[in-house]
Amino acid sequence: MLTISNLHAGYGKVEVLHGISLDVPQGQLVTLIGSNGAGKTTTMRAISGMLKPRSGRVTLGGKDITGSAAHRIARAGLAHSPEGRRVFAAMSVTDNLLLGAFPRFTRARPKGDIQRDLDRALALFPRLKERRQQLAGTLSGGEQQMLAMARAIMLNPDVVLLDEPSMGLAPILVEEVFRIIQRLKADGVTMLLVEQFAAAALNVADYGYVLENGRIAVHGPAASLKTDPKVIAAYLGGAH
Repeated sequence: MLTISNLHAGYGKVEVLHGISLDVPQGQLVTLIGSNGAGKTTTMRAISGMLKPRSGRVTLGGKDITGSAAHRIARAGLAHSPEGRRVFAAMSVTDNLLLGAFPRFTRARPKGDIQRDLDRALALFPRLKERRQQLAGTLSGGEQQMLAMARAIMLNPDVVLLDEPSMGLAPILVEEVFRIIQRLKADGVTMLLVEQFAAAALNVADYGYVLENGRIAVHGPAASLKTDPKVIAAYLGGAH
């Protein structure tokens, strides 16, 4: 469904990604783990059009989207829930969610039943349902993270990128976010997950990649990575 081949990307003269390749099959949850500064968020930005790759190839459903504008990539069916949430603070929860469906209103994406999907999103995130008329900027950090995830789902995408959904959250909210991710997986949503809590990510993922200094150091089924001595020593020793 989503394939990244020999991707190079960076900022200014600094190259962060040195030719990474990974694959996200349809209906699977793939996780990308690594230490801070390894290049995880850069990978997500290069995939979704927030950052133009220097070389390499990104394909979505067989279509080359490398270097396309972010809005065109969204129309192609890729939704990005970014690091740092980035909700529209002066708009209500409901309006934020409807903005996620904007390409469907303009027929750039298949429209489908937007009201049904809105109801589904609010059912999936009951905290948002309680606050659906509240301004997004007044939500707690955890609620804003849930809103960013729900907004991405409202695109009715082929693939969802989740970048650090647990960042800055209290442990009880981290557990709730991962329960929601598991529900999305059970519904067959194709996802690429970047996550600081490696153990939690590998527990929900089908397959995993370990990123070190802009290169894929090891990859394999998530169950295998959880028992890999090097992965345990580097990422799982103190993980939740």
